[in-house]
Amino acid sequence: MIVRVATGGLPQAALVAEGLNLPLAYVRTEKKSHGKTNQVEGRIEKNQKVVVIEDLISTGGSSIKAVDALKAMDIDVLGVVAVFTYNLAQAKEAFKDVALSTLSDYETLIKVANQEHYIEKEDQDILLQWHRDPFILMEK
Repeated sequence: MIVRVATGGLPQAALVAEGLNLPLAYVRTEKKSHGKTNQVEGRIEKNQKVVVIEDLISTGGSSIKAVDALKAMDIDVLGVVAVFTYNLAQAKEAFKDVALSTLSDYETLIKVANQEHYIEKEDQDILLQWHRDPFILMEK
């Protein structure tokens, strides 16, 4: 089964589920406060194997909350697939016990932007400095 994190990854998850002819469900980072108060929507069963699809990984917090919610339901989470990751230290720590695969990442984005002359060398230095410490520019 393909599971998407609400609301990220909806188009990607729908395309993957359709292309693989697999059912699609979604998981919220928290239970709803109204209605059926579900955290997971869709027909999902104990011990079912799932791949979680996300659009963007920054710190990994919402993805890991989703994975934890699924595991608490005895769902076999094979891993998380995302379109892009910043590869921040927080995310690397968050995914230490969960397989993560992405289509692209921050370092590749900066490298290609530099090669294609979308950014200048000084821009690259600032962007890489931000990557080492995302909060540094907020402190200035």
